[in-house]
Amino acid sequence: MNASRIALVTGANQGLGRALVEGLAARMGPDDLVLLTGRSHRRVTDAAGEVGRLPATRARVEGRVLDVTDTDAVSRLAEDLRAGHGGVDVVISNAVARVRPEESQAERADEFIDVSNTATHAILRSFGPVLRPGGRLLVVASSLGTLGHLDPRLRHLFDDASLDQVEYAVESWRGAIHNRTAQEAGWPVWLNVPSKVAQVAAVRAVAAERRQRDLATGTLIASVCPGMVDTATSRPWFSDYSQAQSPAQAAEALLDLVFTEGADPALYGELIRFGKALDWHDGTPPVEQDRILTP
Repeated sequence: MNASRIALVTGANQGLGRALVEGLAARMGPDDLVLLTGRSHRRVTDAAGEVGRLPATRARVEGRVLDVTDTDAVSRLAEDLRAGHGGVDVVISNAVARVRPEESQAERADEFIDVSNTATHAILRSFGPVLRPGGRLLVVASSLGTLGHLDPRLRHLFDDASLDQVEYAVESWRGAIHNRTAQEAGWPVWLNVPSKVAQVAAVRAVAAERRQRDLATGTLIASVCPGMVDTATSRPWFSDYSQAQSPAQAAEALLDLVFTEGADPALYGELIRFGKALDWHDGTPPVEQDRILTP
């Protein structure tokens, strides 16, 4: 990467987000800045200091308190980076709300949707306009984010949708959960499926509007699936970790997307897993008694 680049990672205190910050800080240069964000001032400050002291770290690492569910705060940070640095070069949206198997999905719906979806929409709206040519805007999603995982009655809500339409569909889903009509309408009990589909659809919507000019400047906007990762968020959902990656291992494929020059048209706007685009229309609706995992 060139000098004086700015990278931002949300949900970066621990797990995959922390590993992404460490990888960026190791691969970027001394004139570059990596911003590690989270909701807790203490955790953000401690994490930034720890990464900054790692032997492999080359770039400057700073903490920023950011509640991604506060859309005004997201917008302010984007404008601050535009004013102070002329924009941003790398944005990785990684925040997630932790839900345990024994918890009620419906009772946790608002927090989960706010962190996974409302925040994703805010980051796309706020940071897309300040992304510098050749930059990367990546949303960490899941292989569950392909359209086929939804009931056929719901797929039209997200297929070729605009960002406004995706936002409306998400709020309709939220309302159905509160009204206890979600299952009747075809929404899965498990929040992760529609949430991930909506994340990928939101990225596709923004990418569709920007595709021509972004490809001309080597800019990449995409959603990414890191695969099975051993983290505190995913651990309660798995009984077999033999195939799980460490956060550092999972971060490598995402970092390769960041540091590969140009933008591959076959990957632009897609859901990418280990360097390959997943078929948007792939997948089958889950069986409700099965646990829905996060890779």
